[in-house]
Amino acid sequence: MQKQIIIGTRASILAVAQAELTKKKLLEIDNSLDVVIKKIITSGDKDQRTNWNKDNKSLKDMFVKEIEKALLEGEIHLAVHSMKDMPECPPEGLVTGAIPLREDNRDIMISKSGASLMELPAGSVIGTSSLRRVESIRDLRPDLVIEPIRGNIHTRIEKLKNENFDGIILAYAGLKRVGLAHLATEIFEIDRIMPAPGQGALCIQCNGNDTSTMELLSKMNHLETSIVIEAEREFSKIFGGGCTTPMGCHGTLTGDKLTLEGMYYTKDKIYKGKVTGCKSNSKNAAHELADVIRRQING
Repeated sequence: MQKQIIIGTRASILAVAQAELTKKKLLEIDNSLDVVIKKIITSGDKDQRTNWNKDNKSLKDMFVKEIEKALLEGEIHLAVHSMKDMPECPPEGLVTGAIPLREDNRDIMISKSGASLMELPAGSVIGTSSLRRVESIRDLRPDLVIEPIRGNIHTRIEKLKNENFDGIILAYAGLKRVGLAHLATEIFEIDRIMPAPGQGALCIQCNGNDTSTMELLSKMNHLETSIVIEAEREFSKIFGGGCTTPMGCHGTLTGDKLTLEGMYYTKDKIYKGKVTGCKSNSKNAAHELADVIRRQING
């Protein structure tokens, strides 16, 4: 007799693609499962006009709270989120059951003309609503105009085609997951634009009391990715990370060594740092990195 597993996800094309990837992994673990994908409309999906950066609201909460409610009420067995959308503190009773192998976490630009960032004429309009990306682009090209842009990947690409944008900045992972990686005009290395903490990774969330689902998800977890994500999110937490905080972080593992790089924008300047620590204490590396950046800020 098949066991049914209901996956909760946002209804966007990218979110559903991520749920489909999760479904595929679950069936690779146990092909007798009956895996169903349930689409849930979130507050963030309903409201495409509010600029939360200005209103200082938690954009992360807007994209996950309805899905987390469905988990707590037993309507779904697990939820698939983009890790960078996840609030630092989940509701009581919910846990991260798995963090699968991470996709490429770099940012990319799609330009209307095919020009790179440095080739764009002065005054060109770049679309992004991420303060991290805004300040990074301003640091590289202070002569460009940056305008907010909302919507899913396909909506933003349509806005690039039909509105007054010369380029848009997106996460490379999202483009790859929906089969549009070929549209990327330029891929930004992390020394140019530092990715958001957790970017490119998925968070598979479940109810902490659902032991059978937790056991299933444990077989999907990628340990190295989990270690790196823990460090990046700890760095974000230290600086009050959220969609209204211009900051980024990127970790890599080499053997037992964890290298963590980060950026933080304040006082009209981008501050960057890099530390190397032990993978067995990833959070400690995050605190060391935060100290490096604080010393720069304080002079």
